[in-house]
Amino acid sequence: MKQYFELNDFQALDSTGNVTHEYKHPVITIETNSNGLHFSIKQDQNDTPEVRKVFNFSLSQLSSSSRIGNKGFVFNFPDNSCYLISFQVFKETQSFCSIIQKAKDNADKFKSKFCTRTEESSAAQYFQFYGYLSQQQNMLQDYIRTSTYEKAVLANSKDFQDKVVLDVGAGSGILSFFSAQAGASRVYAVEASSMAEHAEQLVGFNYMSDKIIVVAGKVEEIELPEQVDIIISEPMGYMLYNERMLETYLHAKKWLKKDGKMFPTTGDLHVAPFTDEALFMEQTTKASFWLQTHFHNIDLTPLHDAAINEYFRQPIVDTFDVRICTAKSVRHTVNFLEADETDLHRIEIPLDFTILQSATVHGLAFWFDVAFIGSQQTIWLSTAPTEPLTHWYQVRCLLNTPIFTKVNQKLVGTVLLEANSRQSYDVTIDLMIEGFPDTRSINCLDLKNPYFRYTGQATGPPPGLNTVSPSEAYWSQLDAQVRQISDGNAQATTFDISQWPTNGGQIQITNALNNTVSMVNGISLNGYNEVVEVPEASHIVPAAGPLQTNQTCPKTRQRIGSMVPTSTCAAQLIGGGVTPTLFANQSSQVIISDSPQLTQANGLPT
Repeated sequence: MKQYFELNDFQALDSTGNVTHEYKHPVITIETNSNGLHFSIKQDQNDTPEVRKVFNFSLSQLSSSSRIGNKGFVFNFPDNSCYLISFQVFKETQSFCSIIQKAKDNADKFKSKFCTRTEESSAAQYFQFYGYLSQQQNMLQDYIRTSTYEKAVLANSKDFQDKVVLDVGAGSGILSFFSAQAGASRVYAVEASSMAEHAEQLVGFNYMSDKIIVVAGKVEEIELPEQVDIIISEPMGYMLYNERMLETYLHAKKWLKKDGKMFPTTGDLHVAPFTDEALFMEQTTKASFWLQTHFHNIDLTPLHDAAINEYFRQPIVDTFDVRICTAKSVRHTVNFLEADETDLHRIEIPLDFTILQSATVHGLAFWFDVAFIGSQQTIWLSTAPTEPLTHWYQVRCLLNTPIFTKVNQKLVGTVLLEANSRQSYDVTIDLMIEGFPDTRSINCLDLKNPYFRYTGQATGPPPGLNTVSPSEAYWSQLDAQVRQISDGNAQATTFDISQWPTNGGQIQITNALNNTVSMVNGISLNGYNEVVEVPEASHIVPAAGPLQTNQTCPKTRQRIGSMVPTSTCAAQLIGGGVTPTLFANQSSQVIISDSPQLTQANGLPT
């Protein structure tokens, strides 16, 4: 049953009290459904799809509401935004308040699935996090993430052409724009945070209002006027399942037509044992602080065991060399077209590894891949350690008691993910060597509280990989370079020019080059640190072009300039980590050579 009230006006205010939207004489529609009361602001009572809904929202346990004076009413939302409405006569205000009060009296009956499974404090923090433009920027600047989605959509344009699309958790609306660019006739961009207002702004400014309809609210609580042909979303968190957004993604299938498509279509969680003595020692050393017996004349040792447990309950978010994995990964697949949201409440993954190298297993490493299976092409988005880094990185879960394993032994057990009301999972690892129950090691971790360890530095290879003397190999390479230079075959040289002065847009490098010393790998060629004469700057050409100079120049390492991340460590407890590209910015380069050969941008000859 639907009820209508003609309003005097409607205002939407952001968390700072600024009015973001204002409408005169709209109509508010109240509809009772399985999730409670649902409100829509329209221009009139016509329910046809052509009528544009200005605002959609639901009354829930996460909202407070109250009457203001004789004709006003306010809805307050967890992100500190609010909606103000005013009625034309006091009698209508009374009727409206009566409906609201009855709904509050039956709040438990009308709880949405999201509210049932989520703590109020967690939801408030979650939607506040995704309401920040800085967090949206962090995700948008994840080149691998954003470009893969774009390719998946545009490469399967037949699946979007003249179709109705639902974008779940639209954020800034980037996936909605991709869908429209691929030919979608209509896109419903559903966003529960205050980012919906920014998305609406982008849609209007980019002249997409005729195709993209921003719906403010939770998928579990909003109403759509029609079924959709395809659902698109970016619902993945750490270890694929963190944030429990995948359940919302699956819940949205209530709007999906039979034989409709979902992008992404499947998700694979990979699990592999790893060895990393340095990481294990790092976590253990942290807790050694609590071994002090005279810290300001206080004995801290009673808390040492608790500190150990706390540090080892933290999943570690960073990246690593895949060669630390001691066995092939086990894959756990979820098909989003077939799975039900309740399937994700408890996920038990059986483990059976054949050890490929003798080593101490310190825990399990996790990463995920998702596939966009379209009618024209299948595109994969991977967070594997062998692939370019994304803001999801990889996750490692340590064992309190490591297990020493030998080649060809079987390492068996389970990893259990149990959903909690904090929009995350409790992870239990249970491992042992097959046939040796005394080697069993169990650890429980809190995926809601990860340790963000990545610093932007390149990961080093695991120890013990050298099969020849690195020292002899280095000097042999150096001797070969010196002989090559002595024979008149100078090597291409890379310079960092990001910090060099400019004059009218032209890089002034003559003085800088005149002050360089002729060296190979940091060692003077002749031992006298002679300064090299440098030709005119006109001989300096970009890396992609032919290279012509007449002098030997130093070979220097490229510098990496730090940038300010758009995400804080505290924020990373909710969403993905800082986009890797924000840790470092590639410096500009010039290449100098006295050889006519072409040179790649990294300074190596082709």
